[in-house]
Amino acid sequence: MSAFLAVFHSHLLKRSYMFQNRSKRLGRVHVVLGNKPCDLDSLISALTYAYFLDKVSPPDVLCLPVLNIPRREFSYYPETRFILEELNIPESFHIFQDEINLHQLNDEGKLSLTLVNSNMLASDDKSLESAVVKVINPDERCDANLGLQASSSSLVVKEILQEAPELITQQLAHLLRGSILFKCMSVEPERITEQQEELLSILEEKFPELPPREDIISVFQQTPFKAQGLNIEEALLKDLKELSDGEIKVAVSTVYMTLEVRGNINRI
Repeated sequence: MSAFLAVFHSHLLKRSYMFQNRSKRLGRVHVVLGNKPCDLDSLISALTYAYFLDKVSPPDVLCLPVLNIPRREFSYYPETRFILEELNIPESFHIFQDEINLHQLNDEGKLSLTLVNSNMLASDDKSLESAVVKVINPDERCDANLGLQASSSSLVVKEILQEAPELITQQLAHLLRGSILFKCMSVEPERITEQQEELLSILEEKFPELPPREDIISVFQQTPFKAQGLNIEEALLKDLKELSDGEIKVAVSTVYMTLEVRGNINRI
């Protein structure tokens, strides 16, 4: 995967440098904003879709993927960090939510937003709603009552195949396919959506040298993704979701544990 990632990495670093040094002269900045929980599907989708947009947008539009968390919270997501380390993508490459002033760009009339893995902005970012031009939210296209695992990577693959299939290299197919499989590996094979199965098959037919699905899933399953050393506050912040009606804001945290740990807690 190194060839694609080297080009991808170099390209977006150059674009990031342009943003930092020439933002006042840029016509537009199109930000692809990932979901608040910085899961692998959200991150890979944001990176890939920003790359796609940059290839098809006018030259005066700077397209940037932005991770929707402060940089200090990136350590809460070991599965995401593991994959990026395996791909030799350094953490310094990424732009985090606290490193770009989206509100200033919006006030200057320069901002366009694509939301990935969510159709809602955080309450602090409600003023940015006018800048939203696209939403990539698989939950709106997948019946949660059937227990199916939605994947924004699937939607990104589908759009690129339709709009610019020449951008799909074997390396990019490997990256997106891995993201889809990671999202799906918690369910039985027959529970994968028809769309996901169709897209996986297209990628595999296009690039028959891709490793078997079983090998990819095996690597994921054998890798410990526990966030070691998190205190209580950090564990609660890792998968925090916010609900708000405009006046009242409620935060809901999800903390995962094994059945053994849960049983021990119940006995206390």
